[in-house]
Amino acid sequence: MAVTALPTVEDDRAAAARRPARGRAARLQRSTSWLLAIVSTIIGLLMLLPIIWMVFTAFKPEADIVSYPPTLWPRELTLDHFIDVWNRIPFARLYINTIIFAGGVTVISLLFDSMAAYALARLPFKGRGVVFVGILLLLMLPFQVTLIPLYDMLNGMGLTNTLPGLIIPRMTNAFGIFFLTQFFLSLPKDLEEAARVDGASEWRIYSGIIMPLAKPALLTLGLFHFQYNWNDLLWPLVMSSEVQTSTLPAGLALFMGQHVVEYGLLMAGSLLALLPVIVFFLLIQKSFVAGIATTGLK
Repeated sequence: MAVTALPTVEDDRAAAARRPARGRAARLQRSTSWLLAIVSTIIGLLMLLPIIWMVFTAFKPEADIVSYPPTLWPRELTLDHFIDVWNRIPFARLYINTIIFAGGVTVISLLFDSMAAYALARLPFKGRGVVFVGILLLLMLPFQVTLIPLYDMLNGMGLTNTLPGLIIPRMTNAFGIFFLTQFFLSLPKDLEEAARVDGASEWRIYSGIIMPLAKPALLTLGLFHFQYNWNDLLWPLVMSSEVQTSTLPAGLALFMGQHVVEYGLLMAGSLLALLPVIVFFLLIQKSFVAGIATTGLK
């Protein structure tokens, strides 16, 4: 039978000395956690301050908005700005145009970007390196450089003041191709090689193997495309001279005159324009996190 040694006086003293050290470490860890939580909360509130200001300003009367000193909380709540923004401009038409523009560009560009990225990352062909360098050059080229030639070309084709004229130049994106190419290069080739042995075509490999594995990257890129095109002002403003074929950012710019800015209508319209982006993010958030968590298990 094993004999258990009884604790000595030195063991008791060592244990007693370790207890305060563990207590100090635990208190230090709790203090650090509280400090990080407070700092993160302050930084988060500072980042959200413009949005909070926009929300409160949308419910203020115009006299309260331009009063001095300015106040964050409205002295009086009103819904007049939300009613006026629907009556002053065709807000519903602008909303539909923006949904068609941003949603159409997102869906089409994800398809074309992923097809081009699959060819660059998985299919060996002559000139692949040249094509990839060309995409990188387009990625570095500012959009304003090609704005006027692109407008002249679309104007000659009769596509100005139309939704197809807004969507067609954005059907593919150099950043999207580069982003998905790098993601596809990181995927293992064992599954597609096994599929080729079984007789699967390249389209079958692309649609049935690569695209499900690329779900996290597609969701991330789709969010970038949708948000960028939803908030874009310059391209719709150049391509659409009529309110009926314009988008929300270009339509809201009508409330900013040379001498007068209608802040209440701007804030109300901006708040309504922000809602679809928030809804889109909330809809894909669960799938995005789940796709990230299970990427290594597929």
